[in-house]
Amino acid sequence: MAEPPVAVVGAGLMGSGIAACFAAAGHEVTVHDPIKASLAAAPERVGACLEAMDGAAAAARVRYEARPRDALAGAGFVFEAAPEDLKLKQEIFARLDAIAAPGCILASNSSAIRPTEIFARAEHPGRTVGTHWWNPPHLVPLVEVVRGERTTDATVERTFELLDAVGKVPVRVDLDKPGFVGNRLQHALWREAFQLVDEGVCDAETIDTVVKNGFGPRLAALGPMENADLVGLELTLSIHDYLLPRLNPPSQPSAGLRERIAAGRTGMEAGEGWRRWPAGSRDEVQASVSRHLREAAAKRSGAGTAGDE
Repeated sequence: MAEPPVAVVGAGLMGSGIAACFAAAGHEVTVHDPIKASLAAAPERVGACLEAMDGAAAAARVRYEARPRDALAGAGFVFEAAPEDLKLKQEIFARLDAIAAPGCILASNSSAIRPTEIFARAEHPGRTVGTHWWNPPHLVPLVEVVRGERTTDATVERTFELLDAVGKVPVRVDLDKPGFVGNRLQHALWREAFQLVDEGVCDAETIDTVVKNGFGPRLAALGPMENADLVGLELTLSIHDYLLPRLNPPSQPSAGLRERIAAGRTGMEAGEGWRRWPAGSRDEVQASVSRHLREAAAKRSGAGTAGDE
């Protein structure tokens, strides 16, 4: 079965990487940008992304069109990668919705703006969906599939299946709160980092050193919900009871955290916390994290040795 043709609107860094992902996976891809200079530079950008993916030959599957109607001709999916400007995105999708074939899905790559707002002017909102790719999109696995208030189940499922088929790691975001999941987490960290520097707790270099050499390496193998379940929710609550009221702005521990503890769902040892855990999970998770950290340490050591030669 032939892969559905894909159109990418926006030929910058994100659009070029998205185009490369689909071309490398066997899709015919069309790239459109209304800015002539951006469109002219797109083949080099897409080519560089494909080389990084060891898929340079796939460049033959990508064509470049100055007119949106030509770009969307025959496309089954359209991915917009324009600047983060709500009015601009609304104008783009009003035009795309009028041009695209009836079965074509229209996706926005906004990193923070709600899809419901972006597609407010679309006449067929059921086929619209948010797809937040991460920079660089051809190398970072995650894509957040964000449901707007009028997005249909079929649109979400088709988009999820497409992204999964090209090797991405799609996740469903069922409520389109600004920032979705990833950027709400990321910018909460940034907010606290900036605050620590503002208050004179440490300098900016120390922040980066702490993250990269502290919990950062562990995050690649142990997410925050897993980590809370691993150490136990009672310990987590004790820390939050002391720490959260002392942050700026102050806050209180999660209601869901207290509810789980009251119900005896205290983490991996109990078989359930934020997530369900079969017997032996704690030992398996600890071994996996330890293995990951040892491998990362070995790579750093090898890199250091190679650099000294």
